[in-house]
Order: sequence, then structure tokens, then C-alpha cells
Amino acid sequence: MARWLRGAALTAAAVLVAGCSGATDSGKGESAASASAVPSPSAVPAQKLDWGRCEATSEGPAPGGDWRCATLKVPLDWSKPDGETIGLALIRSEATGDRSERLGALLFNFGGPGGSGVSTMPSYAGLTSELHKRYDLVSWDPRGVGGSEGVRCRSDKEIQAAESVDATPDDAAEETAFFDDAASFGAGCERAAGKLLSHVSTADTARDMDLIRRAVGDRKMHYFGISYGTELGGVYAHLFPGNVGRLVLDAVVDPTADTVGHAKNQTLGFQRALDNYLASTGQDPKKGTRKIADLLERIDADPLPTTSGRELTQTLAITGIVLPLYSEQSWPGLTSALDAAEDGDGTELLALADGYNERDPSGRYGTTTHSQRVISCLDQKQRPTPQETKTLLPEFRKLSPVFGEFLGWDTAGWCHDWPVPGLTDSPEVSAPGADPVLVVGNTGDPATPYEGAEKMARELGEDVGVMLTWKGEGHGAYASGSSCVDSTVNAYLLAGRVPKDGKICT
Repeated sequence: MARWLRGAALTAAAVLVAGCSGATDSGKGESAASASAVPSPSAVPAQKLDWGRCEATSEGPAPGGDWRCATLKVPLDWSKPDGETIGLALIRSEATGDRSERLGALLFNFGGPGGSGVSTMPSYAGLTSELHKRYDLVSWDPRGVGGSEGVRCRSDKEIQAAESVDATPDDAAEETAFFDDAASFGAGCERAAGKLLSHVSTADTARDMDLIRRAVGDRKMHYFGISYGTELGGVYAHLFPGNVGRLVLDAVVDPTADTVGHAKNQTLGFQRALDNYLASTGQDPKKGTRKIADLLERIDADPLPTTSGRELTQTLAITGIVLPLYSEQSWPGLTSALDAAEDGDGTELLALADGYNERDPSGRYGTTTHSQRVISCLDQKQRPTPQETKTLLPEFRKLSPVFGEFLGWDTAGWCHDWPVPGLTDSPEVSAPGADPVLVVGNTGDPATPYEGAEKMARELGEDVGVMLTWKGEGHGAYASGSSCVDSTVNAYLLAGRVPKDGKICT
């Protein structure tokens, strides 16, 4: 089972498959609502980071060049700022230009939730060379991720075994297996994470971000959030409106949606992307969708063989279709994989699914999905029951014959029998008094549909959320081929030039 919300790292995967401290503040940057509930991060003493050579991680080899890593200590429980601490893994490359023109640190979150900033930042830096001249590029593994108390809920053997579970159950036996598997995953997360499981919320991480801001010596937070990173940025702006500097939110999550709302948004988004893909190949989108849905039904009844000896199940086939929709550059690979599947060979679709599931040729899986589930199930209060989900399925199937049933069942399965309760139906992102925040929406985004960007800009508040639209394809807009988007974002981050609200790039 995998929920389809990632960020820059997954978009890159889709393409590949085809110090100083000492800054202080009085806490006045924090909103009254947050201050009344949890002590301000300003109550935690500022830390001097010990930047040193980065080590290799399970995500990849150590980065070369001038990349340096450090560990920041943060409270495990923000309601007890003097209590137990955990370590956050950080990575930084100092600004490459004249030090007299340095603007500070630009903090990146690449999405997920659950994506590793430490492993992604060096590979993403090549797309931000103009920004790098005047900003230190900084990212981190949020709590529960990678080098920051990362959570692994299952062994590789258990993950592969779970791939045989049908995520769109057709009978009582398959339903039982589906929900038993979900409960087993949650139990594994509880064993792995322990008390951390109750302290990995987006609000916890937003407070961690304010400690990062102070540790790198900045008075204001300059931030670039992608995909889930936009939700995190919105929550930060709500909690600390007075500390908002230049914030860019790209591939924007709808902050008004609950669990079912997010699933419907993604169903619409991926079907929209599939329609655009089919049209690009000269097919009628409705007929092409029906053809793919029929193929998936056949695979459900009779999984396809692959050259690896593993079978391509319906669930893996759907995941394989999803990955190339994140990037228009990967659409030709989707065509080849679908053609091969129609001829009875599931090898290419399985390779695409493995790319999404972070499975390497040796059979080892990444843990992004583990962290993603741990974080989102703490964030999301709504827990549809199996029966409630069944009543929703006809609507989901109508939205998309290809993706609807999978995402419909996911509303009940993702956090089924989760060990800790969820916190909110939807995040609060209103940020009255904050400096302007640039919200970038892509009309062809499959994972975070464009409408979410419009809602984020509105929820941030008048004179705060500034909308920039790109009429493009793929997940995200910056560094995706639009000189208009790139120049507008760069001008905002480098010169503080806020574009006219509603600007459109074609």
C-alpha cells in the first residue's frame, strides 16, 4: 500500500526510470494560538552547529564538494522543552558568491511526508545554482525520517510479501487480508518508533524548523517547500507569522482537505494527468482510460509474469502507472510499459513500481513510505471505517476507473487500527501579518492538483498568499522547463520582488 504524495525526489525518480549561530528572538514571531498551547521554540537555548564531513547513509554515498552535515538537538515532546531530546540530521552548502551579498540560509523540504532532505539536497542543488550564489542551501531529515530517528516498520522480506495483498479487495477474504496487513504495519511502526510515534506531527516539525532558523543564524525564515513541504511551510507560517521571510510553496497540498478530500483530490489529479498523457499519444482519453482499466482487471484476475520471476499484481501495476505521471519526460516509458503489459509481459510496469517503492535490484526497500505513514497518520484525525469506505467507492470509481478504487480503499486502510489517534481534520495555515508567501500551482500536477494551490493562497490570508500559475505538466513547477516560473521565483527569493497576485506562466 502506498499513498501517492511525494515531492522532488520522486519526480527525479520518474525521470531516471525513463556555522554560525547566535540569532535570537523573543518569541514574538510565534502566533498567539500556538504560544498558548505549546512553549515557544525560543524557550530552547540557541545551539552552535558543528558542521563536519557528511557520512554515507542508507539512501546513498556521502556527497562530495563542500557539503557539510551537523546534528541539531530538539525536544522529543515540544510541550516539555526541557525534557528528552532527539537529533535532527542537517546538511548545508555555503553560498557560492561574494559573502557580502549573502542573504542567509534557504531551507528546503522536498515532500513526502517522509522524504530525506539530507540525501536529496545535493542532487537538487544543480537546479538552484542561481539561488546558491546568495543563499546557503540547507535541508534536513525531519523527525522520524532517515538520519533523524528514522522509522522502519517492516523488513524487506515482509515488504515484498505484503505486495501480494490486494489493495482493491474483491471479496471478504481479500478485505480481511487488506485490513490485517494495515494493522500489522501500524503495529510494526509502534514497535520501531515507540514514544516517538506521538511526536512526529507536522506542527512538531514546524517548531523544529524555527530552531533550525536560529541555529543557522537567521532572523527570518527563508524556505522552499515542495509537495508535502508546502503544508509544512503553511503550518510554519501560521505558527510563526512574524518570522516568515521569503517562502516559496510549489506543488501545493490543499490545506482544507481531510483524509477523504485528499483522496478525491488525488483521484482527480492523476486521472487528469492520465487524460493529458493519453491525449498526447493521440488517444481519446475516455477510451484510453477504459482500455487501461480493462487491463488492470485482467491483471487482478491473472497477474503477469516478469523476467525477474516476480509477478506483476494489479496493485503493483497501478503503482507502475502512477510513477511516470509525475513527470512528462517519463510518458514515453509509460507507453512502452503499457504496450508490453498488453502483450502479457509485466517487466516494465514492475520496474516502474519498484522505482516508486524504492526497491533496488538486490531487493532492499527504502523507508520513505514508512515515515510518510507515521507522520500522516498522526496528523490526520479522520479515520473512515471499512463500511464508510465502501459507500464512497462508487463515487471514487466515477472520478477515475483506473485510480479511484485504489485511493478509495486507501482512505480506510492507510491508518486502519493505528496505535495513536490523529490530531486534526486539516492543518491551520492562516498567517495574518506574515510577509508575502509565493504559492506556485501547476495546472497539470497529478499528485497535488492545482486547486490546492488556490486554496492555500486563500487560506494564508489577504496580502499573504500570492498566487503564481504555470500551465504545465508534472509534479511541481520550478525547474521544470518554464523560464517564466524560474525567473519569477528567483526574483522573489533573490531580490524580494513579489509578483502580481494571479500571474500566469504558459
